[in-house]
Amino acid sequence: MIRGWCPTAWRPMAAGDGLLVRVRPQLARMTRDQMTGLCDAALAWGNDQIDLTNRANLQIRGVGEHGWEPLVAALVALGLVDPDPQREARRAILVAPEWSEGDDTHRIATELERRIAELPDLPGKVGFAIDAGPARVLHADPADFRIERGAWGDLILRADGREMGAALVPGGEVDALIALAEWFVATGGHDTGRMARHRTPLPRWADGVDRPAPPRATPAPGRHPFGVAQGLPFGRIDAGTFRTSGADAIRTTPWRIVLLEGATHVPATSTLLHTDACVGAPACPQASVETRDLAKRLAPAIAGRLHVSGCAKGCARAGAADVVLTGRAGRYDLAFDARAGAAPAQAGLSASQLLAYFGTS
Repeated sequence: MIRGWCPTAWRPMAAGDGLLVRVRPQLARMTRDQMTGLCDAALAWGNDQIDLTNRANLQIRGVGEHGWEPLVAALVALGLVDPDPQREARRAILVAPEWSEGDDTHRIATELERRIAELPDLPGKVGFAIDAGPARVLHADPADFRIERGAWGDLILRADGREMGAALVPGGEVDALIALAEWFVATGGHDTGRMARHRTPLPRWADGVDRPAPPRATPAPGRHPFGVAQGLPFGRIDAGTFRTSGADAIRTTPWRIVLLEGATHVPATSTLLHTDACVGAPACPQASVETRDLAKRLAPAIAGRLHVSGCAKGCARAGAADVVLTGRAGRYDLAFDARAGAAPAQAGLSASQLLAYFGTS
């Protein structure tokens, strides 16, 4: 079954390895105590595995039916989950992670968190991006309503799917964001589901002519001004390793990288950071094929980006990859320069056929 909603801590999703509980750290940052508490909770009530999502959220995997309530209680006590389920459901806020206290990103995201209850009831996958640094970094990451730097240095509000944005009044950014979300709902947003598919003409005040600033490169694994940028192959880390990272605080990103504040040890960089693979079968009931073992075996033979998806949803990567394998009825469809589920160049291949095709074993 293709689900039309994203899990939260209060509304977990059943997966093949148990319940999946999503955590949305405020401002994409956790203190050392929060990080330690999260890992302890994942060890106590999950299966030790934590995923970093493409919205910079953390997902605790393998939670049992009887472990969910004490897990959520622990996360609420840590300040990682809002005690109000409705407020928590609205907290789909993607934040440019390299903010500094008091800058535009920090100021706007903090105000949006404080006023989150003022948002209308939005479709489950709708989210916000606060990308108000000197240059954009979240341009390729999923969000429906974006506050970002304009080409002339001001801040703009841009609806996803539109090339241009509208200039914002300093101090009125969250007012404008809430107003655009209300317009989206009032004009049938629940039927279209996402802003990029919502082709109703924007209200005049939001239909701007300001071009976004050019984007800049995202952090690469290695030394970072905050400490260390650590890459996570497939966006996965076990709680025990996470717990001993040596960081004073941790910032999550949508790029399978975490920023470890105050850390000094730089781990080896994995070649798998250029490979996308969802959890696959049997952990995901929607997947019909295994994904990550095959991705590890194929990655050295692929020039460019590889995406192995257990089904046509393409959860691990929304954009195109140089080589994409999509699971269908227990076998793999192969396509090039495409997204998951695209029309295949070759269909119905087995894992052994794919390994032979790319000259590996």
